[in-house]
Amino acid sequence: MDFTGKVALITGGGGGIGRATALGFAARGARVMVVDHDAAAGEASVGVVRQQGGEALFTRADVSRAAEVKHYVQATLDAWGRIDCFFNNAGIEGKIAATQDYDDDMFDRVIAVNLRGVFLGMKHVLPVMLRQGSGAIVNTASTAALFGTPGMAAYAASKHGVLGLTKVASSDVAAHGVRVNAVCPGPVETRMMRSLEAQRNPGDPEAVHAANRASAPSGRYCEPEEIAGAVLYLCSDLAANVTGTQIVVDGGRSGAGGVTARPLGR
Repeated sequence: MDFTGKVALITGGGGGIGRATALGFAARGARVMVVDHDAAAGEASVGVVRQQGGEALFTRADVSRAAEVKHYVQATLDAWGRIDCFFNNAGIEGKIAATQDYDDDMFDRVIAVNLRGVFLGMKHVLPVMLRQGSGAIVNTASTAALFGTPGMAAYAASKHGVLGLTKVASSDVAAHGVRVNAVCPGPVETRMMRSLEAQRNPGDPEAVHAANRASAPSGRYCEPEEIAGAVLYLCSDLAANVTGTQIVVDGGRSGAGGVTARPLGR
């Protein structure tokens, strides 16, 4: 788990999981490029990394726009000349509504960020890694990629798509020293889950939180650092022959069954 001399690129780096992963990479010697649409959040992540003695930069980008994806890739290369680890993490939750009532524009936006953004990230980072002859990509999926999630048509569809992209991309590049995997978080203590809880029960979001906790064999949500740990493993030499698969981090929820009625997210 030593990333000394390596460069890690993280989209959605201003959020809970992204920030925790940036800190994890930096603490193990990596130089970190934080990418986020929210400049204040992204800069805050960089500030925390630097406060803890790490090296980090920030680039603002909308990951659904090809020109901005090219920009964050080039900014990373301009700063450090390579990309060893890419945490393709940016995502949004969208709105909760029955499939027949789901807003067209919201559906398109969720797919654009969560699926097109992952595709564009790989499209422009993979050539860098292929030239290097090495590299590891981890895409953020979700337990919503494994099960139906009521009211979350766009989110679940996007995350199912992320797993498909992961498997195809991994097979495209495995022979060239580049690995592509995914991480599937269950409910995590982040802003996204607070949003989903409030949408499920605006009058008492804590009741949703409590129900989610009770339904997990571990009896709790995941912490962002626990998702970061899986990402760091998948990017490390410990996972040198692990590609085309996903790690589920959900406190045993998916193994216990009965998840389809729960408001899953990351």
